[in-house]
Amino acid sequence: MSPIRIRGRAFIGDAFVDDVSIEFDQHILALGRGMEGERVDGVILPGFIDLHVHGGAGSDFMDGTVEAAETVARAHAKTGTTSLAATTLSGSREAIRSAATAASRLARHRHAGCAEIIAIHFEGPYISAKRAGAQDPRSIRAADIQEVEELLGAAHGLPAIITLAPEIEGAHQLIEKFRDSVVISIGHTDASFGDAIDAIARGARHIAHLFNAMRPLHHREPGVVGAALLSEEVSAELIADGVHVHPAILRHFARALSGRVCLVTDAMRACGMPPGTYRLYEHDVTVDDGAARLADGTLAGSVLTMIKAVQNMVELAGLPLEMVVPMATSIPARIAGASRKGRIDIGYESDLIVVSERFELKRAFVRGREIDLA
Repeated sequence: MSPIRIRGRAFIGDAFVDDVSIEFDQHILALGRGMEGERVDGVILPGFIDLHVHGGAGSDFMDGTVEAAETVARAHAKTGTTSLAATTLSGSREAIRSAATAASRLARHRHAGCAEIIAIHFEGPYISAKRAGAQDPRSIRAADIQEVEELLGAAHGLPAIITLAPEIEGAHQLIEKFRDSVVISIGHTDASFGDAIDAIARGARHIAHLFNAMRPLHHREPGVVGAALLSEEVSAELIADGVHVHPAILRHFARALSGRVCLVTDAMRACGMPPGTYRLYEHDVTVDDGAARLADGTLAGSVLTMIKAVQNMVELAGLPLEMVVPMATSIPARIAGASRKGRIDIGYESDLIVVSERFELKRAFVRGREIDLA
């Protein structure tokens, strides 16, 4: 492909720089001021990276087909997500394996117009029945090393995140077995503070959707949230839709866990769709007023997009954009081990977006190929 050069205000390093020209093909070839280039209408950012996304546009990764995976990846690319972790749910061995196989096939082919699948996030089935949230309680089971090996085989070399409850049977052995080869994440858990600290000592390095589907922070039992505050080696996800976590808590914990928070959507198949009833594995979910809930009111994922999460962190949580951008770019890239993503720098993959002051997506590029936003 022929190199492209665009010019404008851009997020370089950890700050905004005016009048920067960026030349790129699949990788960024040159950066500089005073160079010629097509002036863009908006600010140039690294493409967003979502490490926890189940679905969108009516499809879900658990549908287990390449077509469904492509639909999800294409839908999120149109909202500024250039890379994502295809996320599964607690389900049968066959269903989770089919989801991993389909996502890995799409990742290998890199279909034009799609966000790139850079990892598979296995959210369950090794979780707490008490903190299952919207996950299928019949599919929850003890941690199984052999099953994980089968799932990693189905992933065909894609990096993996495994979210589990560290207090359940077999969790300690699984953490120690895979801590050097996958990202072990704590989530959907009733773990005490001691349980969480022990899991971190064994090799857990991430926390799924902090505050949600875990015991709440308490001054006599801090739980996983307290462990996140004290354990500087762990990163944590926040769902910034204004529903899952109050804006005041978003603001406080983004500062308290500076450099360790990544924004995620936890989006389900209704993302980008009108209000109505949708399927989340074995559950019916009603989507209304920007929230997805089971019949009993339990939150069931979200209909959030990454660009809206960034906007909410600025407009609801009151944080400066230069503090928020890394939470959606360089920090998730680091967590996923995507060493050439998440920044605008020479040699990095040219995943770029152009965003207006009102957080409207104007343009998006995945590895230098422009996304059709229509």
